[in-house]
Amino acid sequence: MFRPGGTDSGSERKFFLIFAYPGISGYLHVGHMRGFTYADVITRYKRAAGHDVLFPVGFHASGIPAIALAKKIERGDPKTREYLLRNGCPPERIDELKDVEKLIEYFSGVYIEEYWKRFGFGMDFSRCMSTISEGYKRFITWQFHRLNDLGYLVTKPHYAPYCPNCGPVAVDTSMTDISQGGNAEAQEFTALKFRLTDGTVLPAATLRPETVFGVTNMWLHPEVEYIKARVLEETWIVSPQAFEKLRYQMDGRGEVEELERIKGEELIGRNCRTPVGFEVPILPGTFVDPAVATGVVMSVPAHAPFDWIALKDVQEELKAGKNPFGLDVERVLGLKPITLIQARKEYTEDPAGQICQEMGIRDQNDHEKLEEATKAIYKEEFHSGVLMDLCQDYSGLRVSQIKDTLRVDFIDMGLADVFHEFSEPVICRCGSSVVIKRIPDQWFIRYSDEEWTERAKSYVQDMNISPEEYKRDLPSVLDWFGDRACIRRGSWLGTEFPYKKGWIIEPISDSTLYPTYYTVSRFINDGSLKVEWMDDAFFDYVFRGKGDLSGMEKERRDVMERCRKEFLYWYPLDINLGGKEHKTVHFPVFLMNHVALLDREHWPGGIYVHWWVTMSGGDKISKTKGGAEPIPEAIEKYGVDAMRLYYCHVGSSAMDVEWMEETVSHYRSRMKKIFEQVEELFSVSGTSHSSIDDWLISMMALRLREVEEAMESGKLREASNVVYFSIPSDLKWYMKRGGARSEVIREMLGVWARMLQPFTPHLAEEIWERIGGKGFISIQPWPSLSPDRVSEMELRKEEYVTLLLEDLKNIRKMTGIDPKRIILYTSGEWKWELLETLFEKAEEGDGRINPGDVIKPLLSREELSPYRKVIPKLVNRLSRDVVKMGPEEKRRYGELRSEFDILRSISGFLSSEMGCDVEVFREDDPEKDDPMNKARSSLPLKPAIFME
Repeated sequence: MFRPGGTDSGSERKFFLIFAYPGISGYLHVGHMRGFTYADVITRYKRAAGHDVLFPVGFHASGIPAIALAKKIERGDPKTREYLLRNGCPPERIDELKDVEKLIEYFSGVYIEEYWKRFGFGMDFSRCMSTISEGYKRFITWQFHRLNDLGYLVTKPHYAPYCPNCGPVAVDTSMTDISQGGNAEAQEFTALKFRLTDGTVLPAATLRPETVFGVTNMWLHPEVEYIKARVLEETWIVSPQAFEKLRYQMDGRGEVEELERIKGEELIGRNCRTPVGFEVPILPGTFVDPAVATGVVMSVPAHAPFDWIALKDVQEELKAGKNPFGLDVERVLGLKPITLIQARKEYTEDPAGQICQEMGIRDQNDHEKLEEATKAIYKEEFHSGVLMDLCQDYSGLRVSQIKDTLRVDFIDMGLADVFHEFSEPVICRCGSSVVIKRIPDQWFIRYSDEEWTERAKSYVQDMNISPEEYKRDLPSVLDWFGDRACIRRGSWLGTEFPYKKGWIIEPISDSTLYPTYYTVSRFINDGSLKVEWMDDAFFDYVFRGKGDLSGMEKERRDVMERCRKEFLYWYPLDINLGGKEHKTVHFPVFLMNHVALLDREHWPGGIYVHWWVTMSGGDKISKTKGGAEPIPEAIEKYGVDAMRLYYCHVGSSAMDVEWMEETVSHYRSRMKKIFEQVEELFSVSGTSHSSIDDWLISMMALRLREVEEAMESGKLREASNVVYFSIPSDLKWYMKRGGARSEVIREMLGVWARMLQPFTPHLAEEIWERIGGKGFISIQPWPSLSPDRVSEMELRKEEYVTLLLEDLKNIRKMTGIDPKRIILYTSGEWKWELLETLFEKAEEGDGRINPGDVIKPLLSREELSPYRKVIPKLVNRLSRDVVKMGPEEKRRYGELRSEFDILRSISGFLSSEMGCDVEVFREDDPEKDDPMNKARSSLPLKPAIFME
């Protein structure tokens, strides 16, 4: 039903949308369905609006997620088994899923049958593809051949995230390869070499190497068993965790060999020499984390609040007579902070001590305040700090200018080395901790190329990108996006890199140009395109129009020509839709590779970014963090349409939304109320025509236009708000105002049902069937109402009635009166004539009015003599109002000129709503009942009101 017509359709309007295809890492959850739902709503609308729509699906099986899950199953991991059973995996199938190919096949089936089809997604499954199929691998190989031809592949040493079990992994917000640490940054520490008397190195890893001139002591954890190791022909002492990290980081530079183990307490009290020649003591620091950097910490108490507090604590213990390590008491008590940086802020000679005292930090347990203090000092000193005289050759230089220079100088002099560390722990999907490994000859895609980047940046302005904020940010992201390591070694799934045997192209690099593959995948799936035909010449011809087919056999040539025709019909891609995690990962390379490999007319048309569904507290829903409600359970609990409407309406696509049961249940109730309202309306059997029928038709035309404008702008929340909240209110008003013509009701229900269809197709089908619609509503055209059926008069009249009724109810509430009678007074004819005169004067005066030109003629009219005192004030007031009015507001007065007749016609309705008699008089009616002389205060479209 949802398969597009394609090249045989004869359609001149096509629409091609993809969503970021899901990785095979296990079951999906309710968080995933937000983006999928957006994609389906947009394509359903486009299809109904007359576009030939291509909405294909695929599976990103590359990388290690599927392998990691299969290995857990193979090991018999109890949590994994429980996870599979809870999500509906038949017990007898679990064992076979240790075969990764069967696992991918199983989950591909689950995604299609249990998620996408049950959610009613109108996808073209005939184009379904996987990134580990042979055809796709040939497609990726062609891409890398062409990138290499263009000079965009380079090799150089690289420090890359690496799982000891799975090999290289990608660490980014998409968390394709990892289960924890997607926001981690790979930091480059300077390992400053402090030396014991025998030359053994204590490498203190720091992000502030310039502070080495202010070191007062070293910190080692007394209870940690450190490793003495041979590192680059030197002997180093590091924590066991650091030793393992060094083994990976020194690959290609030299061997790292364990020599012996030594307890930290054995080193406490000894002296070491700083890289700048001072001798300092080694003190006990139980706060030292052996898992962070080298497990060796230098102490700069003048500029590091943590060090200031720690040194203070050690000195306080010594003063109290506690000295378990036999420290030189006099020497340790004599240690004072050494200030080496002068910043703009008015710090004393002891900046860290000053800020600790100002913030009330008492000891090392006040961790949050210490972190805050550290950031404050670092920020101030980095941006405004200048190194003082004791900093030798670097004195007088700004910290921001000298930091990198000093690091390079120290490394060149053999006083320091480089140590790489993540800003937070990173865990692979297999469960192992991820480290940073040096790869001597890593291959990169050279996204740093300036000319290539500039072409992509300039094209962003021609793209349809939502939200607008990302369109503004994307050029900067492209500038920031440097070379990307594109291959990994290990037991990965994917395409073998053509220039290095045994290495696999990593998952982000094999998912850049993939929308093009959907244009040919159906020919692979139906058997007409043989995989062996898919060589570089095939892709050059189909996607770039290059090559000569004259020497080919007819069958192959015919298929290639069909593929080329299909590509030209569907490309460029109209929308690539994905979550916000792709803003700095997938979307930049998606655009860059299109710019590099395709002609400009085939570069992508748009990007649609959606934010996340979060748990309480704001964390993204994920399998690893918990809170990932299984989709089948959610469907049973809430219903598919309620979930679809929740995703579309609960918040803007550019904001995270919290998954809350009561909120989703609210949308389920909304579905029920809408169907009940339809049943009530459908039971109406009147035949007589009234003006409210014209209003309903006009209002539905207005709502239709509002929905269309919102949908074309990708504002699904605004569109769904009209369909599920504004229109039900309109229909309720229609019934309240006495609307009862079944012919009009049923026509408008048909219009409404087709507006419901993109968002809640199952409810729409029920309503469509209930009102006697023919065929499936999902393939009905988008509704339309002819402009000549729109009555601006009726729209304005009902707006006037609504506002008047609201005023009456507000007056009743504010005064506390329970009226037995209400009298409404409309303006006398002379006030209407005055208003029309002011309209003419404003037009003659180019929007300006001289009140005196109007007042004088009015005062000379005998019949207006009773109003002579109020005329000047009234003219001035109305003049101010008129000059502010736009054309629409002026037309409103013209269309509602018969205000008295309108009020007379609705007096019965107002009586019913207010629960009392409602009478209507003209201001100039000599027989009017006006006990409080209210009529004189009436103005056009602002009747005076009397309640008793």
